[in-house]
Amino acid sequence: MKKIALPERVRWREHAREVGFSFADMYGEPYWDETSAYAFSLEQIETDLEDPSTALHAMCRDAVAQIVASEELMDRLAVPEAHRDLIAESWRRDDPEIYGRFDLAYDGNGPAKLLEYNADTPTSLYESASFQWQWLEDQLATGVLAEGCDQFNGIHEALVARFRDLFEPDSDLHFTAIGGNPEDYATVEAMGWAAREAGLGAHYCDLDKIAVNKDGRFLDDQDRVIGVLFKLYPWEDLFRDEFASHIARSNCLFLEPAWKALLSNKGLLPVLWQMFEGHPNLLPAFFEQDIADAIAGRGPASSAVAKAFARSEQQLRAGHVSKPILSREGASVSIFEQGVLIEQAQNTDYAEHPRVVQAYAPLPQFDGFHPVIGAWIVGDSCAGIGIREDRARITQDLSRFKPHYIVV
Repeated sequence: MKKIALPERVRWREHAREVGFSFADMYGEPYWDETSAYAFSLEQIETDLEDPSTALHAMCRDAVAQIVASEELMDRLAVPEAHRDLIAESWRRDDPEIYGRFDLAYDGNGPAKLLEYNADTPTSLYESASFQWQWLEDQLATGVLAEGCDQFNGIHEALVARFRDLFEPDSDLHFTAIGGNPEDYATVEAMGWAAREAGLGAHYCDLDKIAVNKDGRFLDDQDRVIGVLFKLYPWEDLFRDEFASHIARSNCLFLEPAWKALLSNKGLLPVLWQMFEGHPNLLPAFFEQDIADAIAGRGPASSAVAKAFARSEQQLRAGHVSKPILSREGASVSIFEQGVLIEQAQNTDYAEHPRVVQAYAPLPQFDGFHPVIGAWIVGDSCAGIGIREDRARITQDLSRFKPHYIVV
């Protein structure tokens, strides 16, 4: 894994405007940055990123099965009691999932380490699936990249195949997001594009324009009944919404399904560690309260959690990250080394939530930037990657997106 300086395409900003990539620059800073790119070997992609991400997803599904069967774990993940049956039923029905994105720490020398799973509403899909592929084709055509260079990017094709596998031809799907957010709309449109290519109807409606009829069915802004709804709106927010009470009897299939709320919750991290302690792609992780109890000597020292903490205590004391169980774009995250706070997110929107503690895996540094690998899961397997980097150790909403390629 190397960061290679490359010439920018001559008209890439004009092209971005032409295809609706309106947020390629934000607030006077580049969001899409092609002044350099990350280069990987095929072995790094296949052995260190692709196969482990597919395996991690299977492990996460195992964790869902354990969580839905445990009221204690539902409590630890702060899942609202009123919606636990909705989550459990969506899991028992095997409501289908479409996509998700693992955030991984990786420096080119495996194994990659799981930082978190954006399993419900991951964005940067358009940049990953489409715009960086166009970058690759353009740079190959002009000779900037050597003939034979490739990219780990079958995301769009995998989405098309996934929609085709799940729905009959000409089925109508609806897509929604909060209006006025170009990044969210780009993600939803990338999904709709894949659905249309799969032979399905794809109708968009702003979230605040969805209504409920007298029969409890959801309607779009043209009064069409919504039978399948892809919503770029987090389940934890939807659970607090007044429309949540209508979901169970709406006869509407939600994408992502309600059970994905358990995977987008960072309480997943200690559950995974309890189930798969020592796995090479996992970092030690515990609920903050469990650590406090272990240090204070509360509870039996012989408990499984106490024993696991004792085995990981030295690593956690060397460096750890404190994260709310519900948080997005790095909000309310703090990093400690040897007990000293070394970095803290300025956004504290999620500070009120219970927290988990995860061992610190420092991100590599290239030219003053720290990259995070986003490994995209479509269905049950890894279909590609996108990379975001920041000068800070905590990746945030305005962190830059960088293209990548596989060297010959």
